[in-house]
Amino acid sequence: MMQDPVTRIVIVEDIAEDAEQIVSVLRNGGIAVRPQRVTSEDEFAAALESLNPDLVLANPSAADIDYASLARAIETSGKDMALLALADKLDEDLVARIFTTGTRGIALRKRPDQLQAVVRRELDALNTRRGVRRLEAALRESERRCDSLLDSSRDPIAYVHEGTHVRANRAYLEMFGFDEFEDVEGLTLLDLIAPAHTADFKDLLKRLSRGEKPPPRLELAAQRADGSTFDAVMEFSSASYEGEPCLQIVFRRQEVDGELARQLEEMKSHDPLTGLYNRAHFLVQVDEAVKATVDGTKDQSLLLIEPDNFQGVNDSVGIAGIDTLLKAMAGTISNRLHDGDCAGRIGEHAFGVLLASRPHDEVVRLAEAIRAKIEAKIVEAGGRSVSLTASIGGSLLGEKNANTQTLLAQASHALRSAQSQGGNRCDIHDPSATDKAEAAKEKQWLEMVDAALADDGFVLYYQPVISLHGDEGEFYEVLLRMQGPSGEVLPTYFFPVAERHGRLPAIDRWVIGRAIEVLAQRANRATHTILFIKLTVDSLQDEQLGAWIGERLQAAGVPGASLVFEMPESKVVTSLKPARELVGQLRQHGCAFALEQFGSGLNSFQLLKHIDVEYLKLDRSFTRDLPKHDENQLKVRELCTQADGAGKHTIAEWVEDAASMSVLFSAGVHFVQGNFLREPEKVMAYVA
Repeated sequence: MMQDPVTRIVIVEDIAEDAEQIVSVLRNGGIAVRPQRVTSEDEFAAALESLNPDLVLANPSAADIDYASLARAIETSGKDMALLALADKLDEDLVARIFTTGTRGIALRKRPDQLQAVVRRELDALNTRRGVRRLEAALRESERRCDSLLDSSRDPIAYVHEGTHVRANRAYLEMFGFDEFEDVEGLTLLDLIAPAHTADFKDLLKRLSRGEKPPPRLELAAQRADGSTFDAVMEFSSASYEGEPCLQIVFRRQEVDGELARQLEEMKSHDPLTGLYNRAHFLVQVDEAVKATVDGTKDQSLLLIEPDNFQGVNDSVGIAGIDTLLKAMAGTISNRLHDGDCAGRIGEHAFGVLLASRPHDEVVRLAEAIRAKIEAKIVEAGGRSVSLTASIGGSLLGEKNANTQTLLAQASHALRSAQSQGGNRCDIHDPSATDKAEAAKEKQWLEMVDAALADDGFVLYYQPVISLHGDEGEFYEVLLRMQGPSGEVLPTYFFPVAERHGRLPAIDRWVIGRAIEVLAQRANRATHTILFIKLTVDSLQDEQLGAWIGERLQAAGVPGASLVFEMPESKVVTSLKPARELVGQLRQHGCAFALEQFGSGLNSFQLLKHIDVEYLKLDRSFTRDLPKHDENQLKVRELCTQADGAGKHTIAEWVEDAASMSVLFSAGVHFVQGNFLREPEKVMAYVA
């Protein structure tokens, strides 16, 4: 019951029908819009204030609005919105004129695909800009918090840019004997290094200036302001200060010998049982690999490895035995790695492997080799000889998935896929192979649709449409599902494939035929049953559909008044002639017609002059969270009043709470439908 966010659009167009056509094209492309048409500069100024639009679609040749003035009004409003020009065709003069005004693109009225693509691109860009602003605000807040933590930290910390101090906390100043930051500001880091180590430190600074990574820690002698020295350890990490890249330096007194320090560092980054990197350190390595990919490094990859049937093995050998098995498994993994690779224990029984540059085929071979070695190894654990099998999932790292969370999610999905297929196998995801996989998936879905058409593999559900004014009969909306390998599938998944391959008219006929059969079975009931059946726009090109429906009704002995066919308002607007012809044919058989998503157009009631309908199903955007939105309540009342005047029945869909019911009843809505009243079921169960 979720819906896409509604995009607020102002359309500058002289002719209302042209503006309505634009709205319908966008909605047919799956772009949810709340439009407003303006024809003067005063109306446009008012729309900027009241609607706060995301997008402006403007005809440069509009009679009463100067296009350049419109662009200036957008610029001076201080609001982030995109301006697109509406044109019938491109010419050099038009392009030169409009792009000097700050226009972001040109949308061609006669090319719906191009218009939709341009609008989507600008909406994506708008969302990106807004996202960046949110991230910048979050970053500023994080920097403020970090600055506060820096001041309160007991660790001596400084920020250094090009070798010069730009920030230091109180602990740092106290360590070196300074009273205020002004005393150290402008000093180079080299000024705080004892003379015995300055030569080596100069070499380090030169390497850093060439872009080399700093060492994680460096042991040396530091020098205070009074000239005294002390043994210290410097820890480096990349940071930024006031938007500039810099180094964060942490000075620690050298209070332990070098070997102990090395051991402490080892303990900090490694898992004590397996000797591999621990989870925290391994994820840092993954972050570094992602950053390297962004900077141009290619063919890195991530593997995730888990033993199969871990719980059963654990129960068999006990805790001590399972530790032995995990150590053996870690050793098997480490022995297959090369320089530049690294491995870590990232969970109780999960391992991660980060591979340096390798092509896809080599990654697959290595994963298979690790899997085979684990399977072949016999380990003495818990007083028993035990063998393991493991599942391996992985993902190559490329530009498309150069994000730590995305990479981990893809590798994890591949691991679960390997486990779901019985385990003891590898599944490596290749982002570059996505297109090929999508083609295979498309073929599989199409085969399922064709099989469902051939073998009655579809299922009908029914959701009551409840009258608030005591209309006689039982009303249901017919909803479609398809039998899949793992259960019933919603149309959201298979309709796009069916549409691309021309199967929607056949699906429509299947639904209509089955609905008529069901009505025939209920013919002897005292209460009359009326079914609402959705029609796809592709069926408007089926010239024999009207006659076929009449034949099926007559053969089944079902009155045409038992069927109400429905289509979205936006689809009817863009296919008005064939829709009007079909409605005329349906009228001859006694069938009724309904417009879905009604009220979403610029002047929806104008459409009723061209097509005769009985029912108007109000657009879902008006009924969502209805009790909380006074504007939507007024709109629903307005639509109901106009519908009553035109002799049409109104239906409110997606009713989800009792408060909405109360508002809809007082607004004059005739019928309501939604999960709050009753969820769709395979049987007709009416509630009053």
